Amino acid sequence: MSAVFSPAMKFTTWRKLWLALATSEKELGIDISDEQLQQMKDNLYNIDFAKADEYESKFRHDVMGHVHAFGEVAEKAMPIIHLGATSCYVGDNTDIIQLKEALKLVQRKLVQTIAILKDFAEKHKDLPTLGFTHYQPAQLTTVGKRCTLWIQDLLMDYERVTYELENLPMRGVKGTTGTQATFLELFNGDHDKVKQLNEKVCAMMGFTKCVPVSGQTYTRKIDYHILSLLSGIAQSAYKMCGDIRLLANLKEVEEPFAKNQIGSSAMAYKRNPMRSERVCSLSRYVMSLPPSAANTHANQWFERTLDDSAIRRIILPEGFLAVDVVLNLLMNIADGMVVWPNVVEKHVMEELPFMATEVILMECVKAGGDRQELHEAIRVHSMAAGAVVKGEGKPNDLMERIAADSLFAAVHDKLDELVDPKLFIGRANVQVDDFLTDEVNPVLEKEAALLDKEVVDGVNV
Repeated sequence: MSAVFSPAMKFTTWRKLWLALATSEKELGIDISDEQLQQMKDNLYNIDFAKADEYESKFRHDVMGHVHAFGEVAEKAMPIIHLGATSCYVGDNTDIIQLKEALKLVQRKLVQTIAILKDFAEKHKDLPTLGFTHYQPAQLTTVGKRCTLWIQDLLMDYERVTYELENLPMRGVKGTTGTQATFLELFNGDHDKVKQLNEKVCAMMGFTKCVPVSGQTYTRKIDYHILSLLSGIAQSAYKMCGDIRLLANLKEVEEPFAKNQIGSSAMAYKRNPMRSERVCSLSRYVMSLPPSAANTHANQWFERTLDDSAIRRIILPEGFLAVDVVLNLLMNIADGMVVWPNVVEKHVMEELPFMATEVILMECVKAGGDRQELHEAIRVHSMAAGAVVKGEGKPNDLMERIAADSLFAAVHDKLDELVDPKLFIGRANVQVDDFLTDEVNPVLEKEAALLDKEVVDGVNV
């Protein structure tokens, strides 16, 4: 991601755009020689950054600084570099190209993260765990089913990224205020050639769509959409890692912890969820960016005002750089996440007796018991058991109380069966299978090529 937003990427793309413009102008009849085009091709990557900075200091203009730096190494082409164009031709089109390349990287890492989480969900689809609503114990779910909630969010983000990649338009060849007046002059009033020029340049740069109309810049609403998409990924990551941090406190699930990793300089026993905390920290920053893009778009006066420039140079690269790190961390966490089944079961069994009382009541009624009498007995036993748990700090003894009460004799020989956690997970494990088969696998099959690409980014904790 650093390479996508590097000076080398930015300024070589400027040169590629100048070459695309000159090539298209020649094809449409402008007097540009093959030698001029060849010199441009030969020097796309031959950038003297110090010389460009020198020219920029002299002209107080970054684009003209690079026009002259390019012209020094492609001398024959100097007279036709930037012919008919305005600064936004290279500036805005390069921004769009960088956004597209950054989105491709985000899409790949999203798919790879989903693939890792899929394996985790499949592995733990049958492991009952406490569900929580209001962060209070609720009906059971499974560890794998909970993971599908994280995957579903990331799939929605993947769909948004894919949509933007398929529909992101290039600014194209629009001129100083979007009217293409200079190009119309260049082609002696030939509107068809101006339209062809725009289409040719966009096609040469790998775009099937271009902004239909513009002022000097492409509409800054595009930036808002992109940052909203990144915010969505950050929200998904924050939700997942927030859950992991809470589960780590319960000692049910932990993120990877290196053999020699130190959790605290003072408390040697600590195993802090540092990776998840870092994800939440970075995600909180990314989630703060869309309002900046919204205000930038809203405050663009008429065809353009330059107060969009400085802020965009910060929020667009930093938004992508932060999400890139977030996805690296998600992959690392998901790939090494540890589940402690015995702790999970312990917490389940502390609450399950209360949840099992309705089943017990039904079984006793079917055996001829009085529903109202049984209900009152369960209520009394439940209150007493709750008082033992909360007041005395002892284990839940509700089942022992029911086992000692003759009212429940009909189920005494099968109490253990009635409080089997697997009876209380509903369709959770089946839902995992259906979700992975119907929603996840088709995406992973479609994007198989992305899964084959090696992740070279490391995670330092």
